[in-house]
Amino acid sequence: MRFKAHFAPLAATLAFEPREIERGRALTPVTAPAGWTDVRVEAWLDWAESQAPSPPHALDDAIHGWAARLASEGSESGALATTAEAERFAAELAASVLLGLAAPALPTMNGFLPLIDLSEPDATQALSAQAAAWRGRRLSSRATEALAKALGEVADAVSRCEGPREACADPAANPALARAAVAARRCGAADADILRAIQGEPADLTIEAAEHPAALPVLAARDTTASGDPRTAAVAEAVQEGPVVVVFSPSDAEAMAAAQTGARAILNLPALAALAGADFDASLDALVALWTTALDIELDQTSQAEAQAARPIALGLGGLADWAVGQDGTDPAAQTAALGRRVAEMASQTSCDLAARLAPCPEWATAKDDVIAALHAQGRDAAPLEQNGRRNAVISLFVDEAELGLRLGLSPFSATDVFQTADDEIARRLRPALAAAIVAAGGDVEAAERHLFGRRTLAEAPGVSHGRLRELGFTDLELEAIERALALVEDFGPAFAPPVLDAGFIGDVLGLTPDEGALLPRLGFTAEEIEAATAYVFGRPDLSDWDQAPPSLTALLATSGADLEAALRQTIEPFSDAPDARPRLLDWRADAMQIGRAIADGARDDRRAVALRRAEAPLSFRLTLPEVEAPRRAEAPPQAAPQTVERVVEKVVERDRTRRRLPDRRKGYIQKASVGGHKVYIHTGEYEDGELGEIFIDMHKEGAAFRSMMNNFAIAISIGLQYGVPLDEFVDAFVFTRFEPSGRVTGNDSIRSATSILDYVFRELGVSYLDRRELAQVTPEAANLDGMDGAPADAPQPVPAARFISKGFARGAAPDNLIVAPFGRKEPSPRTTPPVQAGPCPECGDLMLTDRNGTPVCGACGAAPQVQG
Repeated sequence: MRFKAHFAPLAATLAFEPREIERGRALTPVTAPAGWTDVRVEAWLDWAESQAPSPPHALDDAIHGWAARLASEGSESGALATTAEAERFAAELAASVLLGLAAPALPTMNGFLPLIDLSEPDATQALSAQAAAWRGRRLSSRATEALAKALGEVADAVSRCEGPREACADPAANPALARAAVAARRCGAADADILRAIQGEPADLTIEAAEHPAALPVLAARDTTASGDPRTAAVAEAVQEGPVVVVFSPSDAEAMAAAQTGARAILNLPALAALAGADFDASLDALVALWTTALDIELDQTSQAEAQAARPIALGLGGLADWAVGQDGTDPAAQTAALGRRVAEMASQTSCDLAARLAPCPEWATAKDDVIAALHAQGRDAAPLEQNGRRNAVISLFVDEAELGLRLGLSPFSATDVFQTADDEIARRLRPALAAAIVAAGGDVEAAERHLFGRRTLAEAPGVSHGRLRELGFTDLELEAIERALALVEDFGPAFAPPVLDAGFIGDVLGLTPDEGALLPRLGFTAEEIEAATAYVFGRPDLSDWDQAPPSLTALLATSGADLEAALRQTIEPFSDAPDARPRLLDWRADAMQIGRAIADGARDDRRAVALRRAEAPLSFRLTLPEVEAPRRAEAPPQAAPQTVERVVEKVVERDRTRRRLPDRRKGYIQKASVGGHKVYIHTGEYEDGELGEIFIDMHKEGAAFRSMMNNFAIAISIGLQYGVPLDEFVDAFVFTRFEPSGRVTGNDSIRSATSILDYVFRELGVSYLDRRELAQVTPEAANLDGMDGAPADAPQPVPAARFISKGFARGAAPDNLIVAPFGRKEPSPRTTPPVQAGPCPECGDLMLTDRNGTPVCGACGAAPQVQG
């Protein structure tokens, strides 16, 4: 066989550059082609390490060395007749790899499980056993993860404990350890394992990955399967747990299994089309002949008897959808079928030439009749095979290995292409093949990109527009902040929430609270309006509903990427000796009946094989489960009091870290006041029992940084309250703090002066929720509940309950005639000492210095200065 210098001259012009690739915890220096991404270089480094024990410093050296070894073995076996032919072969093979036109597979792979014949009596039991094995591996993997985490929490409970080692390691003295130990026991840990974790033994576990199990081939009769064979239910049960390939002829089953044990490579059709241009057919023939020879030579390195007997090879057609979309014409299926026919004919001819030189493979006598019959059915010339035979009994056109796609820079076909920029940033764009097809059809690429990626602005947006938002109170300041955020987010949620929108604006202007879910629905926008605005601003998942699509591309754009690739692979399947075994992903909720129907449909459609796999459930899926009250411990029977022996011990106490959630509809109040001329709103939220559970602090006309700081401070306090931090602790920590703004307080009937905003806030909370009267500067008896300063009337009058009960919270359940009687108020005793006039405090200057039991105390700052008499 003669190889011409087709690719080597082009590879000689490639530019190489030094790179540093992060692998594990180290950086690997390597020289690689300038156009390759880091992911692609790393994938080639993995391949190079399988060829040599140490990673190469230059990928071109590793690739040239691999090609030279194959050429040397080809010369020894006789596949390459002369030294000159071997040298040209090695140069062309290495050049095709460096140009990104092809990539060989690693020698190891997953393969298939042993074939199950559905006509055998024990077939259903074998299918059930395999499904149970897959299910057990999946569940045990997750259970092992949970167990390792639980044992790790046991060790953490001991290490976090502060106190003597004996007490920290005792579940009776360390509540956190007790809870962690009970959780570990529920996960299946033996008490001995829990004890080892307490003693500090590592709980690291090796978890076997079960994400990509080997496929299970099942041989079934087409007619009975199409009519609903009851035994298909066992096949459907297996599909629910792992990938299954149902084949309908023994020869296809044998060819499919053989193709998985042979030498494999993938061809990059889009790269070849871009490189060859009008000379695509000749370049394709040269590439197929080159790699058919290379794969046959590589088979001599394997020790598998079945591979040596049938000598199967597989030439996958990578980027099939991208290539088909980029061709001129409106029928990609017909063009793909012609491509598959050409590749199969060239590979078969090359294999026939090798057989004439080296003799056919041992299995050819068995496979001959089926192969030649298929050629006659397709109208192809079978004379050379009848005369010389073929070196490879099985030549498949399907290779599905993700690692090969990484090495060639290929990705599943979709409208959106994710790529790496020159600055190593990850960006999105319209898939180049689709862009070229749109241009060729006379369409507008920019309009397609706007439809796909959105406009990232609400200007002229349907549903939610600047005009609608201005009507609701949004100003240029808020709209500008939203526009900046739309360039960085993927939905409206973060753009209409703090810190983009100020919490004070949401509360004061919009009359809403920032933490009650999405803002737009609460502003009155319908789901249809929000959906239309979302599509306008953030784009759509594909171009199926693009109203400006060229008529010739309407059907193509309406087809999803996965469906398009599946349809194109089906057009080349007749030219492949092995059927397509790529599994079709079913919905993760598909039941046995739906799976059985899919298998029957494939049998009726004359498919050579039906490969199915149920998708994994999304990580975000959560069942809505009711909260179950923890069972109460049985009370121990009374026992005689033991004799008390006093001893000094150190007790380890840990608070319960469980968060106590507030009800969705909660009580509370809003207090408006001014501190030193700065308006402050305090919003509170309460549990059903009236205990404080959250606060919000909103300020008016302050700087954005200060308002955001106060808002986030309130969130931190609320989280602390919900985790059980006593309000007393917060009050004692923050009263009498001193910073601006400070001074006179107006609008609060109990507090008249504060040294800071925090001093005012926690005085108010202490008075209202803790009955800390010492923090108030005006007693409730001296406060007039009508909101005006002054002493109460001589004859207290009943106060309507509506003054204190929220009509909205009660939803009108409180009667209108309900009042709060004043009988609980104490009248001042006639012997009460007249109030002492307040004087100026020498510490803070506030007029709140009063005499308390002979000692002057400032009601504003709490100081007790020594006043000269």
